[in-house]
Amino acid sequence: MKKIAIIMGSASDLAIAQDAANTLKQLDIPFVVKVCSAHRTPDKLQAFASSAREEGFGALICIAGLAAHLAGAAAAQTTLPVVGVPAQSGHLDGIDALLSTVQMPSGVPVATVAIGAGRNAALLCAQMLAITDDRLADQLTALRKHMTEGVAQKDEEISRLFTLNEKENH
Repeated sequence: MKKIAIIMGSASDLAIAQDAANTLKQLDIPFVVKVCSAHRTPDKLQAFASSAREEGFGALICIAGLAAHLAGAAAAQTTLPVVGVPAQSGHLDGIDALLSTVQMPSGVPVATVAIGAGRNAALLCAQMLAITDDRLADQLTALRKHMTEGVAQKDEEISRLFTLNEKENH
């Protein structure tokens, strides 16, 4: 199975990376976590991204805040899918990172998830890998079913709570 790289622009992105890592662990997808700054260690990022396909990776998750050039800089060095996760930081609470991540020039696409959405980034990468991996596709189907069942259970609990309150008021 192909691996996923979770690349943080700085250690301050660790909580988002942990969400992505936990999701990949849940799905038994191998991954690595790295810190590579688009601005402070551009050579390290270029070397990693440009060799990622040959190293057995199937996609890159890039997490960054503020100017958030990490995903775009990585995408410029590889033909692998790159999923950008804007991080909430600075005076604009991540809106700047969201816009920096999503506004890519033609020919260098970056898929972008919501601010702080490490879990969704991991799930999107899993869906990409599942195109050619039936076992993983089955795991994703089971995960969706589990989420559906959880919503149904909460619906029943809340409905009962309000039904009891309604009966008490009459």
